[in-house]
Amino acid sequence: FKGGDTCEYLLSSGRFLGEKVWQPHSCMMHKYKNSEAKNCLIDKHIVFIGDSRIRQLFYSFIKLINPQVKEEGNKHGNIPFEDKSASIKVDFLWYPEVNGSMRQCIKSWTEGSVAKPHIIVAGAATWSIKIHNGSNEALTQYKINITSIAPLLEKLAKSSDVYWVLQDPVCEDMLSESRKMITNEKIDAYNEAAVRILNSSSRNSKAKVKVFSVSKLIAQETIMKSADGLHLPESSRDTNAMILMNVYCNKIMKPIDGSCCQPQPPLTLIQKLAFCFFTLSVIGYLIINLIHRNNFRKNKSCTDLESGEEKKPAISSPNVSTLEMLLHSFCKLGLIMTYFYLCDRANLFMKENKFYTHSSFFIPIVYILVLGVFYTENTKETKVLNREQTDEWKGWMQLVILIYHISGASTFLPVYMHIRVLVAAYLFQTGYGHFSYFWLKGDFGVYRVCQVLFRLNFLVVVLCIVMDRPYQFYYFVPLVTVWFMIIYATLAIWPQIVQKKANGNCLWHFGVVLKLICLLTCIYFLSYSQGAFEKIFSFWPLSKCFELNGNVYEWWFRWKLDRYVVFHGMLFAFIYLALQKHQMISEGKGDPLFSNRVSNVLLFISIVSFLTYSIWASSCKNKTECNELHPSVSVVQILAFILIRNIPGYVRSVYSSFFAWFGKISLELFICQYHIWLAADTKGILVLIPGYPMFNVLVSTFIFVCVAHEISQITNDLAQIVVPKDNSTLLKRLLCIAGFFSGLLLFSAMQDQSRH
Repeated sequence: FKGGDTCEYLLSSGRFLGEKVWQPHSCMMHKYKNSEAKNCLIDKHIVFIGDSRIRQLFYSFIKLINPQVKEEGNKHGNIPFEDKSASIKVDFLWYPEVNGSMRQCIKSWTEGSVAKPHIIVAGAATWSIKIHNGSNEALTQYKINITSIAPLLEKLAKSSDVYWVLQDPVCEDMLSESRKMITNEKIDAYNEAAVRILNSSSRNSKAKVKVFSVSKLIAQETIMKSADGLHLPESSRDTNAMILMNVYCNKIMKPIDGSCCQPQPPLTLIQKLAFCFFTLSVIGYLIINLIHRNNFRKNKSCTDLESGEEKKPAISSPNVSTLEMLLHSFCKLGLIMTYFYLCDRANLFMKENKFYTHSSFFIPIVYILVLGVFYTENTKETKVLNREQTDEWKGWMQLVILIYHISGASTFLPVYMHIRVLVAAYLFQTGYGHFSYFWLKGDFGVYRVCQVLFRLNFLVVVLCIVMDRPYQFYYFVPLVTVWFMIIYATLAIWPQIVQKKANGNCLWHFGVVLKLICLLTCIYFLSYSQGAFEKIFSFWPLSKCFELNGNVYEWWFRWKLDRYVVFHGMLFAFIYLALQKHQMISEGKGDPLFSNRVSNVLLFISIVSFLTYSIWASSCKNKTECNELHPSVSVVQILAFILIRNIPGYVRSVYSSFFAWFGKISLELFICQYHIWLAADTKGILVLIPGYPMFNVLVSTFIFVCVAHEISQITNDLAQIVVPKDNSTLLKRLLCIAGFFSGLLLFSAMQDQSRH
């Protein structure tokens, strides 16, 4: 941690990712759209003052406001620009030399009668070198002139944002004969003079002229693509303009993926209360631990001198051990949440933008798949989608999704479409798993529901509090939670039909089919009735859970994207369990699922279907159109994979313990990645070790996986305490939880009111 202002890094350092993507040192740059630029600069007056290079920057800057602007007008004269819709004025003032004329112009803004510009961008030197043929006298005069201008700029910096643009290097071989005297050696001398003189009288003051030196680094990489060796190519000056926009607008617009120049957000009331709670938990655990240690020392086994018998140590009461376990869990959780906060809310660790390349995605994929094969073991049972197999499935899918996120592969449509199938497969397992449980066990009790809801939502609720994020932000957990409740409601409402009842009368199977048809009808209706869907989830307090940015559109989009796959999972479970019950499939060790002929035909169809879907997904040209088809066709590849994985007896009898281990903590991995592996709420990458990308990924991944594993254990421990089997105790806990969420809603409303 080097400390300092990220604005300084943005203005002075960075590197290229690929050919065109600029990565500032330690922070993330937001790509501003026209509407965002207008909202930021509304009622603002910006002035660019200098030579032809500043004029280039001026045009790139105003194109961020209005892309239709053409580079017309007098090249050696002033150029005005105005956007009346947002009351934005941007002027270019032609002052190619740092001289008395430029000084007079700047001085006029320091006088009370003239309105000061909100942003001033100035810079010049190459004309002085050219006109005076690179003489030393010209450099001396430049130093004198900039010395006279510096106090004026420093005075303006108290009320305006003032930037001095250092001179970019030139490509000397490409310069025309009339510009041959402009050498990089001369440019460096002029830049050195400007840096030394500017802010010399206000070094300890917060109001300083900001030196825009990053343009030099960009030019060093791209000046050889220049048309004349002097002026930057368009892509480079566009990057400079975007940097300028980030420097000024990030603190106003606060974009999630623009961490440069953003101050640390203040702690909310709920965050402060959470901090107090975790602190008290740590203190409480330490006190109980000390008491237990003292008691242990006092009651330590020793020989009684009179009787010669060994004394037994006192046994601690179960209540104390439960309390200790509770405080111990919250103590660990508090330390972990501190790490979360430091990684993604405090400006402590660096963040960088993602940059996709095929190698950054496919090489790690191949590596983990090969690694997974090395950890092949025999399964305990050989049923279709047995526990080890589903854990393995979740594990490798989660690892692929993690690589997809950190590599920024969402920009590559074929990969995006295949990842959509993996997310759908998770939901398919939700439908399959919960339907199978309720159908076989017939357990519709409150304890089961509370256990599932607690395990799904505990971490997300804690993160909503600590990271100050809405519940819908972690979209996958609301998705599986709502689908679990839909599955429960479908099977629990009268008549409750389970396998035991259906075995007595085959007509009950038609009852289940009827329930599934009703569910499909409801899904179909809601998917094509956005208004009805939004009305349901816009009621308070549901709206507090499912709103994002003031509406539930994002929730509707996420739900609609995989709307049929949970139903497909339930239907598959129903058909599979019926076939299993009537002994129409063979699940013995090493046996094919069906007869050899049927197995071979189904296997062939599955492989063809799997490859056909992949070819279709890889040929996608339009994300919107492909997303429309995805809910209906994703099940094809999912079913094809299940059959390929389960029809051959040997394949069904083995699993990868490596993938299964990750599968057991897949939910925690999916949620934790938001803040301690990725950064800026998944928009960027967390940088713990700058300058060493591979080593950084190794270290951050190790910590990330350990934290996810620890949180999984904490959740399991707390689930046993918070959700007891005894109904009367459970009812009391539910009342406490209801009180907790009521308080949370109250504090949230207070926060919203104070923000507005």
